[in-house]
Amino acid sequence: MDDDAIAHRRVAVVTGAARGIGAALSRELAAQGLRVALLGREVESLRAVATGLPWDARCFAVDVTDRVAMEAAAARVAEEMGPASVVVANAGIAATGPFAGGDPELWERVVDVNLFGSATTARVFLPQLARTRGYFLQIASTAAFGAAPMMSAYCASKAGVESFAQALRAEVASQGIDVGIAYLHWTRTEMTRDIDEHPVLEALRSSQPRFAARVHSPEEVARLLRRGVARRATSVHCPPWLRLVQPLRPLFPPLVARVARRHLKRLDTGELARASGVLGAGGEADWEARRP
Repeated sequence: MDDDAIAHRRVAVVTGAARGIGAALSRELAAQGLRVALLGREVESLRAVATGLPWDARCFAVDVTDRVAMEAAAARVAEEMGPASVVVANAGIAATGPFAGGDPELWERVVDVNLFGSATTARVFLPQLARTRGYFLQIASTAAFGAAPMMSAYCASKAGVESFAQALRAEVASQGIDVGIAYLHWTRTEMTRDIDEHPVLEALRSSQPRFAARVHSPEEVARLLRRGVARRATSVHCPPWLRLVQPLRPLFPPLVARVARRHLKRLDTGELARASGVLGAGGEADWEARRP
C-alpha cells in the first residue's frame, strides 16, 4: 500500500493503550484498517504494542489528567496522522482499601484518572471528532451498577463516567458525533490479577452464578468493543448478557452491600490492610510516576 493510501485511513485514538484492554483493542482496530494512536504513560510498553500493529501506529506518552499535555498530544495526532474518527477513553486505574484511614491522595488519583482523565480526553479530541463526524467510546464498568466496599474511588469514578458520557451524548449529537458507553464485567487484566485473593472481590464473584462469575480475556472484550465501534453503538455490553440485567440495576446496590457486609465482618484489621493499595501494573506505574 502506498503512502497516500495509508495517509487517508481513519485514525483511532486509544488511551491506556500500553496493556490489557487498551492494547487488545488497539490490535483489533488496527486489524480492521484503522491507524491507531496509542496514548499512555508507559513509553516502552506503548512501543511494544505499536510494533505489532500494521499500518502506521504512533505512540504518545502522556498523562490523561494533564490537560496541557493532552492538548499537545491531540494536536500532534491531527498533524502527524490526521483528525481522529474514533476516540476510546479507556485509561483507568483502581485502588482498594477502606475509605476511612486510606490514603486520600490515592483515592483522588483514581478519580482523577478515571473521571477527569476521560473528560479531558473528550475535551481535547471533540474538535477533531466534529470534523470527522466521529465516535467517542467511554469505557465504564459494572462497578457503576452496584458499588463494592473497599473500592469506593473506582466505583464512584465509573458511575461518574457513565453519567458524563450520557450528558455528552446529547450535547454533541447535533455535530454528528456519536457517544457510546461500554460496560465491562470481570476481565483478566493486570488490574484484576489478584482477583481470587482479594477478600471483597472474591466474595462478590463467588456469590454470582457461574456464567456471571466468568473472567473474560482482554481479547474477548476487545472484539466486542471493536464491533461496538463499527456500529457506533450507544452501549456495548461485555459480555453481551449484561444488556439483559440493565432493567434490574436498582436491585444491585443493596445486594452487593449485603454480600460485602457479611464478608467484611469476617476480616480482621490485618487482612483489610493487606487488601489495600493500587491494583495492577498500570496503576502502580501511574502512582510511582507521581512520587518524588
